[in-house]
Formats: sequence, C-alpha cells, structure tokens
Amino acid sequence: MDWDTELIKLTLEGNEEAFAKLVDIYRGYVFAIILNFIKDHNEAENVAQEVFLQIYISLPNFKMDNFKGWIGRIAANKAIDWKRKKKSKYREEVVDDTENIMYGEKLNNYETPEDILIEKEKKEKLNRLCKSMPPIYGNVIIKFYFEEKSYEEIAKEEGTTVKTIASRLYRGRNILREKWRENDETL
Repeated sequence: MDWDTELIKLTLEGNEEAFAKLVDIYRGYVFAIILNFIKDHNEAENVAQEVFLQIYISLPNFKMDNFKGWIGRIAANKAIDWKRKKKSKYREEVVDDTENIMYGEKLNNYETPEDILIEKEKKEKLNRLCKSMPPIYGNVIIKFYFEEKSYEEIAKEEGTTVKTIASRLYRGRNILREKWRENDETL
C-alpha cells in the first residue's frame, strides 16, 4: 500500500493530521496548476484553499485510483471556474455602467456597445452551429461553454465518465471549428 492511500484512509477515519500531510505533499503541485490559469499569486492561494476544501469534501467518493491526477483535475476545474466567474463579473460591470454606454464613452478596459453586440452575435452563431452538430457533441459544448457546467456535472447529467465528456468536448470543438470555417466561407 502506498503512502497516499494510507493517508487517505487515515483521513477518512477522521485523522486531521493525515489530511494535513496530504496538503503538505501536494501543495506545490496544486499551486503550480492553478498558476497556469491565474497569474495573480494571492488569488491563486485563495483558489488553492478552495481546491483542498473540495478534496476534503469529495474524498469519500474517491475511487483510490490516481490520486495525483484526481486532485490535478479538481485544481484545474476550480481555476477555470474562478476565471469564468471573474469574466462574468467583468461583463456585468460593463453592462451596469449604463451612463458611460449611453454617452458612448469608452473607459479603460471597458467594452463598447459595438463590442458587446459583436460578442452576442458570435455566441448566437456558436449556438446555432452547436445545434447543427451531432447532439452527442453539440450538447456537451453548450453545457460546458454556455451553461458553464464542469466536466463532472455534465458527466453526471449524461450518465457517463468525465473522460468521455473530455473526449466529446475535444471532438466537438474540432467539428465546431470546421463548421465555423465553412460558415464563414459561405458568407
């Protein structure tokens, strides 16, 4: 039995020191993954804390197979979720700043109404193209990008594995990329 498995079993039995050792062992690994997504050191530390909290909560469901890979996926998903939330918050600030939009002023880092309209049209086009794809791929893309669901959430809804969702998303993006090119050529 390896060291990780022993620490996991002790943690599941309520041994907090065992979990603290797991955190010590994997702190650098988790932090490195998060820093690939989030360049702000302080925010990366906050996300790392969320990752270890999620690991602790989800540990009873862990299948005792590739612990390092499992926590790596959790770290990557938490970092991606953080980026999505930040992007969403930024968009809300742009829309909420109606006074500047009314007068057509473009402040630093703010989008113009034209930018927002172009972005909306792109999303509508993407949605149309996704619906013209085989549903097995189009639905996964819509759930991931538009509904902002995690691989785990989609896998649960679809009754399949996270690996299958990752594969469908990869293939779906390739199909979508090809359809996007075809659509641009016909315009």
